[in-house]
Amino acid sequence: MNLDEKSALTLEFEKEAVPHMDSLLNFAFKLTGDSDDANDLLQETFLRAYRFFDKFEKGTNCKAWLYRIMKNLYINSYKKKTTAPLKIDYEEVENFYENVKPSNTDDSHLEREIFDNLLDDEITNALSGLPEEFRTVIILSDLEGYTYEEIAEFVNCPVGTVRSRLHRARKMLFTKLHTYAEGRGLIDKN
Repeated sequence: MNLDEKSALTLEFEKEAVPHMDSLLNFAFKLTGDSDDANDLLQETFLRAYRFFDKFEKGTNCKAWLYRIMKNLYINSYKKKTTAPLKIDYEEVENFYENVKPSNTDDSHLEREIFDNLLDDEITNALSGLPEEFRTVIILSDLEGYTYEEIAEFVNCPVGTVRSRLHRARKMLFTKLHTYAEGRGLIDKN
């Protein structure tokens, strides 16, 4: 590939892929639950997408293509982490509560939004405990607000499967959070 072709490919990539960066970062954070891991996942997604952008079919949905790359990278990373032995940095655990919320008011808009909209630990844990295919659809639907058709394209499955997974994910969350909801007075204990 000569210099002109590389330059044209780079310009096309910037036009097609870069506008979706904020949406992908938001999705990455919801998958990983950690802003550093989310940024790493986003960077790896864009690196992989750029590397294989010549394989992208022009005229198709670039956003769905990027989401699929991110989802696959996350799944592969998750598999590696679950097979690796658990490592705990006790110093980090000791300092956790001091560092949870940023003290600097000049932090980026995303960090402020993340910390202002944190879910309760119970809800976050319940969501994280869902199998990946159910967690993905519930995040995309209920937290991100995507349509069934968009989700189907992102996860590369039929709309009916998305609806089924979403229904099952909501039932699993209901089961996991029933006691929590009772304790908060959100539902009757009867």
